[in-house]
Amino acid sequence: CSTCHQKHQFDPAVASHSEQCKACHWGKDHRDWEAYDISIHGVVYQVNKWNPTEFDFSKKLADADYVGPTCQYCHMRGGHHNVQRLSTVYTSMGMSNADRGAPLWKEKRDTWVSVCDDCHSPRFARENLQAMDEACKDAGLKYTETFKVAENLMLDGMGEPMPKDLAPDWSGQHIWSLKIGAYHDGPEYGGQPGESGEFRMSNCSAVERICFESVGYWQTYIMKGMAHGSWNDATYCDGSFGMDRWLVKAKTFAEEAIRLSEIEK
Repeated sequence: CSTCHQKHQFDPAVASHSEQCKACHWGKDHRDWEAYDISIHGVVYQVNKWNPTEFDFSKKLADADYVGPTCQYCHMRGGHHNVQRLSTVYTSMGMSNADRGAPLWKEKRDTWVSVCDDCHSPRFARENLQAMDEACKDAGLKYTETFKVAENLMLDGMGEPMPKDLAPDWSGQHIWSLKIGAYHDGPEYGGQPGESGEFRMSNCSAVERICFESVGYWQTYIMKGMAHGSWNDATYCDGSFGMDRWLVKAKTFAEEAIRLSEIEK
């Protein structure tokens, strides 16, 4: 409880401010605060949050009638403490190529739209949800192509799988690394049959790091930006533009590796 309700100030009015979520929910790989803060909703919150007539935090969330949404208003609607209840599709923060329109997700998506209905029309909410779907689909195609570049280098003997005897990664693991976007196993990928790698961000080859940043950072920016109404985050702020650049970077890396291999032969 003390993560959101400060130990020395256990006050629901304090916990209702969006900044309470900022302590954990920010950073390159889960860009929630940044996406919200620079969105239309976030700007409305920042310029009005000290005005009690616009944001009366003395009211319970179930009775809140803010001029704009806070993190808590949408994700803990009515005071419900299961934050993931209001997610649209659980896809590892947008990093999975899931069928977002599958029946499995219908209830979650309808609930998501119902929250937007508090201020917007149902059509507006569904159009924005569709825009997020299309953005995630486009990002998935870019990432899949980026990963294939790294995978082909590995299979052609020009990649560098994670050796067992190197120092552990940031999480303390000694696991070979090429599991980017799919579970690959077997000696051709550097492991044993039935042994999948770990999605790594450190102690891995340069091209694998490029793949990680493409999906772990830029693709997440796209999903988080679209989900929070921060379209700039999904495009200019390293989202779609970042994925484009990292795809070119991976192809450039592969071209140089192939040319160097030919010279060595």
